[in-house]
Amino acid sequence: MEVPPGAYPVGWYDGSPTPGQLGPAVLAGHVDWEGEPGAFYGLRELRPGDTVVVDRADGTVATFRVDRVEEHAKDDFPTEEVYGDIDHAGLRLITCGGAFDEDAGDYQANVIVFASLAAVG
Repeated sequence: MEVPPGAYPVGWYDGSPTPGQLGPAVLAGHVDWEGEPGAFYGLRELRPGDTVVVDRADGTVATFRVDRVEEHAKDDFPTEEVYGDIDHAGLRLITCGGAFDEDAGDYQANVIVFASLAAVG
């Protein structure tokens, strides 16, 4: 998956379903960019039961309810849980997290939000 070229916008992994369709729609965004907050700056603050609204290309919105928020080391990324088949419309939001490695110029972990579709309209 290619990450967005700057703090905004959020990128959609086009190998995943459109948000609101059956399966896990995967969106990625930066936590920060060049010292400024990125699109997913507050992602780690989400809690189960919170809602996330995604604007869709057809002018509708898909509203998701957060199931869980996890942090995983980048070398222990839960690929199957993020990209694997599911029996409902889901959402996966991914950003960087954990400690920042100055030498590598990157964070050591990923924050991942797992959510389920609540409504489309």
